[in-house]
Amino acid sequence: MSEFRLECGACDSVVEAKAGMTTSECCDKPYLVRYMRPARRPEALPAAWAARPATMWRYRELLPLREGEEPVTLGEGGTPLLPLPRLGEPLGLDLLLKDESRNPTGSFKDRGLGAAVTRAVLDGVTNFVIPSAGNAGAALSAYAARAGANARVYIPRDTPEGVSRRCRAYGADLVEVDGLITDCGRLAAAYSTEHGAFDLSTLREPYRIEGKKTMMLEIVEALGWSVPDAIVYPTGGGTGLIGAWKALRELRSLGIVDGETRMYAVQSTGCAPIVRAWNEGRETALPWDDAETEAWGLRVPKALGDFLILRALKDTGGGAVAIPDADMLEAMAELTASEGVDAAIEGGAVLAAARVLRASGDLRKGERVVLFNTGGMLTY
Repeated sequence: MSEFRLECGACDSVVEAKAGMTTSECCDKPYLVRYMRPARRPEALPAAWAARPATMWRYRELLPLREGEEPVTLGEGGTPLLPLPRLGEPLGLDLLLKDESRNPTGSFKDRGLGAAVTRAVLDGVTNFVIPSAGNAGAALSAYAARAGANARVYIPRDTPEGVSRRCRAYGADLVEVDGLITDCGRLAAAYSTEHGAFDLSTLREPYRIEGKKTMMLEIVEALGWSVPDAIVYPTGGGTGLIGAWKALRELRSLGIVDGETRMYAVQSTGCAPIVRAWNEGRETALPWDDAETEAWGLRVPKALGDFLILRALKDTGGGAVAIPDADMLEAMAELTASEGVDAAIEGGAVLAAARVLRASGDLRKGERVVLFNTGGMLTY
């Protein structure tokens, strides 16, 4: 089992992990979980992980569980890493897809919310609130139901009806908001203050990153404990990209892998605060006015962890690219028709971005590149 502390993502100050912790007291920035050396010898960990059931919790030495604790789980993780030969060969790339549509509620949000709900419930929380662009709300609703806890979800009113139906089906208290996820976030924070519900907004608690980082752990394991040359990641709040960066740092510190993976953030031209900040050489991103995109998961005008996203891109030699919605939708249809993948529009975004990055020379001939399909079109 793991023992862990929390480190401020901005100033690196370390504190003990206690119940109900949100952002850091020192800087009001996201905490990152830091693990003490696992009890097992590092070289024994891959064999131990391989022998366990194929859920994300097989990596429990690198997850926020203490001795004797068990997770709140619906079997999340263990999703396939699919070759994309018909799409990769014309680009001269060894193109692979991490297909997160196979998770219990149909998206990668199950990993982050599974980890966050687990830690919170173990710490005594019974009431949750979250702002969501869609899939996170469905995931929290499901995991709160699994834990016997209450959940309130704030979503933009123009979120697809399929999402709101799923939240209600899982028993959540759903509130539709005239506005964007930032408006939902303000209402969720006010509700948390008034009613004592634990706010699971992106990066306002430390553990959603821990669940999301297991995508990268699974990728590296599937590649025989070697790292891909690059990943191309659809970036809204950026938890998964930060998690991938963190996972590789942890594996390198344990001596399990070496080498670096370049990380590329993908956003919509209608909402691209990270891309703009990257192009301008900023360490943080300015809010994006009048955000508009059909990729609801990318409609995040201001990410709390923007400085961590930009740091990950810089540290890995990656970059950021914005894609028009029309190109995303075209690539989504192509990914589904040519490779049989249940692709969300965010999956189309990364395929379109890979083509742009290949044309610019950022992705080079023969490289192994992993795209992320963070959910399925059927979830909408």
